[in-house]
Amino acid sequence: METLLQDVRYALRMLVKKPSFTAIVVLALAIGIGANTAIFSVVNAILLRPLPYKTPDRIAMIWMTNPKLGIDQDWHSYPNYTDYKEQNQVFEDMAAFNDRSYNLTGTGEPVRVMGAWATASLFSVLGVDPAQGRAFSVEEEEPGKDRVVVISHGLWQRRFGGDAGVIGQPISLNGVDRTVIGIMPANFAFPQKDTELWVPSGLSPQRKQGRSSFFLKSVGRLKPGVTVAQAQSDMGAIGDRLDEQYFRSGYTANIVSLHEQETGKVRPALLVLLGAVVFVLLIACINVANLLLARAATREREIALRTALGAGRFRLVRQLLTESALLAFMGGIAGLLLAYWGLKALVALSPGNIPRLDQVGIDSRVLGFTFAISLLTGFVFGLVPALQASKPDLNETLKEGGRGSAGGVKGRRVRSLLVVSEIAMSLILLICAGLLIRSFNRLQKFDLGFNPNNLLTMRVQLSGSKYRENKQFVDFYRQLIERMESVPGVQSVGATSSIFLSDTPQSTNFTIEGRPIFTDAERIEVPLDAVTTDYFKVMGVPLLRGRIFDDRDQIGTPLTVIVNETFARRFFPDEDPIGKRFMYGEPQEGETPDWRMIVGVVADMRRTGFDKEVRPETFLPQNQFPDNALTIVARTASNPANFANALRSEVWAIDKDQSVFKIETMDETLSEMTSQRRFNMLLLGLFAAVALILAAVGIYGVISYSVTQRTHEIGIRMALGAGQRDVLKLIVGQAMQMAFIGVAIGLVASFFLTRLMSSLLYGVSATDPITFAVISLALSGVALGACAVPARRALKVDPMIALRYE
Repeated sequence: METLLQDVRYALRMLVKKPSFTAIVVLALAIGIGANTAIFSVVNAILLRPLPYKTPDRIAMIWMTNPKLGIDQDWHSYPNYTDYKEQNQVFEDMAAFNDRSYNLTGTGEPVRVMGAWATASLFSVLGVDPAQGRAFSVEEEEPGKDRVVVISHGLWQRRFGGDAGVIGQPISLNGVDRTVIGIMPANFAFPQKDTELWVPSGLSPQRKQGRSSFFLKSVGRLKPGVTVAQAQSDMGAIGDRLDEQYFRSGYTANIVSLHEQETGKVRPALLVLLGAVVFVLLIACINVANLLLARAATREREIALRTALGAGRFRLVRQLLTESALLAFMGGIAGLLLAYWGLKALVALSPGNIPRLDQVGIDSRVLGFTFAISLLTGFVFGLVPALQASKPDLNETLKEGGRGSAGGVKGRRVRSLLVVSEIAMSLILLICAGLLIRSFNRLQKFDLGFNPNNLLTMRVQLSGSKYRENKQFVDFYRQLIERMESVPGVQSVGATSSIFLSDTPQSTNFTIEGRPIFTDAERIEVPLDAVTTDYFKVMGVPLLRGRIFDDRDQIGTPLTVIVNETFARRFFPDEDPIGKRFMYGEPQEGETPDWRMIVGVVADMRRTGFDKEVRPETFLPQNQFPDNALTIVARTASNPANFANALRSEVWAIDKDQSVFKIETMDETLSEMTSQRRFNMLLLGLFAAVALILAAVGIYGVISYSVTQRTHEIGIRMALGAGQRDVLKLIVGQAMQMAFIGVAIGLVASFFLTRLMSSLLYGVSATDPITFAVISLALSGVALGACAVPARRALKVDPMIALRYE
């Protein structure tokens, strides 16, 4: 211990003597360690920290696969859910639920609150009890007995001021009074992170009997010792039997652990970012190792004297590693501070759909990670210089003016090898960032099929006793659109059930008049959305054939429908679809089919997102297919955000109890859709830029040191007749040789490693040759620029002065 303290004291004295050297090393390490700490904090909170439920590893989601639509997480019908629950051998219990939003009124300004309806088993399956009050019972699932609600801790604090007296009191949800019976713990939010209340399912007997009515999700608690794979085997067999008996559409069960469900979409991006910051840290370590090697050359005489006086190699290595450990420790402290500040910016820039982002922070596990990585870093960057410096050539070093091992050929080779390594790693990071940038640019330039400029959207969902009949829905939205269009600066207004389709939109199969019913292999589902007459005009969607909806399309008139181009091309490839008829579902014996005539074909819209195929789609007139919940779309003459308050006021002018929510411009909507990709691109681009700077600094340092060490050699060459061109070729050639070798190694490694990020790319191959070529040339150019200053200094060497100095 006494010897260790001596080493520490001596190391501190040596670092204090060289404050500029110490500061540069600590800064380089702080950047690498800080970036690793920040990203690990996110990985820890999202991927490593257990979910806030009882034995969360035993909780799994039960989905239905829908191969016709390419959906592997589709919803269930209630009969399917009960069959799974009763026939399985792997789950202790299961619960059914789904998301739903509610108008909360009677306690201030109307607000839209995200909630969920569920069976009473939901809370026991998750293993979470209310912090106050109780959960609802099985009896309260029945219609008429379901007028109760459990609220979240956040809603309780925000809306009711944390008043415990709210339990037992009624609140109005969608115009229906429900009694508050429980308040959940502060960290509970299921199924979404913004879910703030839960109500009993209250399903009618008719809805419970619809085998083909897919409207619910399911979660279950596995029996002890049962794995997800075993559950998949058991539930898959049940799903196959149900499909064979009722559907013949390839439906089956898909079991996903709840942790995978919540984190699966962000895991690839987080792991890529974690790999990127590890590369940044390694590059920083390489630079520090090169600095230590250069510094070792100035300490050769000191180390040689200590060796001559009896110090063993182990003792010298330990002393040098102690200095490296101190540098790493100081870099770790500085990195922790950088991570603390960086996390705030990281969370602020992160897209809102990343789960548990609010839990990201510096905890004991993160502190342990930072300590461990600091020690490892000290060992990584300190070992090679320590081993190199601890073997001095005593005869050469102790001679006046002698140059020892650290400055010799072997030392130059070690430094060159380190630079080649950091160039290769920098190239990998730059190529990954380049692929993401190209992918994001493809998304930005993609034709959505409509004009997104100057569009404002807002969601209105009618609720309350005043809105029970279809005519009331139609009259409200007709009046609302007329009022909104009278607002100065508003050019046109329309409405639709949904602008963009979710993975599980409202959809159904259909039958074309005069054709056989689709076989099981041919049958597909199509979404059906209600739209107002001017919706396509407002959105700027071209009409390709026929007409748009107008006053002819009313309740009581012949049913009409508009289809998109993909629908027309797929089902009417060689004929005009205008005037053709189809019905949703299949004709039933003894019933008159509800045939709908196709009156128009509109251009395709990318309503399923940027990176998915366009689906066959159908649109129904709101006047014939009234929907109580519509998204209002207004095209304005200027910045649409400036019209939000005026347009919202028009809703309240008609009915002050209706909430208006999801108010955003189309630009904001599209930005949110690409926010995850943008976030990945920005972070990886930032890390790649840091790596590029470090690589340039590394090349500069090695070449600059080489010029200093070879001053005598350069002087001799010039004295013997070498011109400036020859000297330039010597210096630049050394730098570019390292660059070309590093680029070659990096290209080979990138060819394999970039395949790991294929899921993050859109419209760009993971081995895109343009990206590989451009980045390689750019990095080679940076390497050439990095050696420019040392090369200029070499050209200014005076042969006489160089020879006299030596």
